[in-house]
Amino acid sequence: MKKKSRIIITSLLFSICILFAAAGDVWSEEYVSLKGLKSVKAVFDFRIGDPQSTALHLKLIHQTFNDKNITAITNKPDFVVLIIGESVKLVSKNRERFSPEQQKILGEIADVISAMSKDGIKFEICMFAANAMAVAPSSILPEIKQVGNGWISLIGYQAGGYSLVPAY
Repeated sequence: MKKKSRIIITSLLFSICILFAAAGDVWSEEYVSLKGLKSVKAVFDFRIGDPQSTALHLKLIHQTFNDKNITAITNKPDFVVLIIGESVKLVSKNRERFSPEQQKILGEIADVISAMSKDGIKFEICMFAANAMAVAPSSILPEIKQVGNGWISLIGYQAGGYSLVPAY
């Protein structure tokens, strides 16, 4: 009886492994839109002005960058986050206009940007918007490249084959 039980258990475990292996193939083919791609280039038009929402969306961009469906196409996707509009206030080291709770989230945002940058995600900030929002250039997080007009960058990236991903 023991031998028969072992065979049944072994067969059951083997069947479960096959199911998980087959499911893995299904999960990796979840995005028909990615079939046939040789590279992934995306520019995120980032305009979110709420600290908590910004932190959440940046984490999602980072997760997308590292997603197995993206890395199966290319180990090094090309992502750029272009910070425009009210979001420019959230990437400044000057946090005095924010509540203590928001300041904590701004610290989290800075940490996420640092981690994303280390992984190879590029950041740019629209200095037209920064000037309009009274954000001093010297206060902007060091991982972020300063450009005069974010729209010009968006035009250039799109003309260069980057997919535009709005983050409002």
